[in-house]
Amino acid sequence: MFWKRLSGICLLLLMTTRLVLAAEPAQVIFDTDISGDVDDVLALAMLHTLADRRECDLLAVTISKINPLTGPFTDATNTFYGRGDIPIGVTRDAQKRESRYLKLIKESQGNQSRYPHDISSNQQLPDAVKLLRKTLAASADGSIVIIQVGLAANLADLVESKADEISPLSGPELIRRKVKLVSVMAGAFEPIDGNTHFLEANVRNGIQSMQRFVRQWPVSTPVVWSGFEIGIAVRYPRESIARDFNYLEHHIVREAYLLHSGPEHDRPSWDLTSVLYAVRPHDGYFDLSEPGKVTVDDDGFMSFHSAKQGRDRYLKMNPLQAVQVKEVLRSLVSQPPVIRKIK
Repeated sequence: MFWKRLSGICLLLLMTTRLVLAAEPAQVIFDTDISGDVDDVLALAMLHTLADRRECDLLAVTISKINPLTGPFTDATNTFYGRGDIPIGVTRDAQKRESRYLKLIKESQGNQSRYPHDISSNQQLPDAVKLLRKTLAASADGSIVIIQVGLAANLADLVESKADEISPLSGPELIRRKVKLVSVMAGAFEPIDGNTHFLEANVRNGIQSMQRFVRQWPVSTPVVWSGFEIGIAVRYPRESIARDFNYLEHHIVREAYLLHSGPEHDRPSWDLTSVLYAVRPHDGYFDLSEPGKVTVDDDGFMSFHSAKQGRDRYLKMNPLQAVQVKEVLRSLVSQPPVIRKIK
């Protein structure tokens, strides 16, 4: 009886494994303002570990803020996780931003860079919109998930782009054909510390580009928003930074976090929640609002208005879900790189 039951359990596990492996990985473009806050670094690390689990393919990274070290740092992070060939594109017209951690790429170890990278200057990189159009044009119809965790500059420019040598389709046509979801970290959909007119940074620092994005993005291509309230309800634990990355003497995620936030701070997981929803939308980590329409006022205040055929929804999360999300974020961010030799 025991062996019969055990064989049944093994068969069930085998079937479950086959189902997991059979699921198509999410085809992801990551649009980030990696420079100021460190949650972009944690979110990029998550995408790599999810790729190691074959849950996503990271096709391209586009950068929506201006700092001469954004491209080299992103390339160093991709190389750290064994994917140094991922295309990177940069904006030439957005907010300039200083950074506490991008300078890590200048650190040396012996006669070599501590974090190797082939990109030494953003001048080597293509325009972000060109890369977005190229990646979309080469992808299967209805396959792409775009994760936007920063300014809307690149996606606003994409939706306004014209047919060119890359594709005969205009921006809206290309988006409707290729993109199945956009997961965005921006705005606030609940009062923040009693403030009912909270101006969230990803909107406030690029008001016009966010207005262009919400006005022109095709209605048929869903947008799911992770508001400021979601990130502050799930803070990345400092204990993880202290303990979970010790499998390497030098870890780019840990060192970036410490340069930005120090060892005594639990950083809100804003960008990470957009990644988690985008790659695992059906795992119950979040609930969704009713459909509606997002608008952006001239001062940067974002509003949501219910509408039955609305394009937009936003994430909702109860306390139990918050505990689950915190644990899974810690597990994914700190997971050792699979295709990198651990010394």
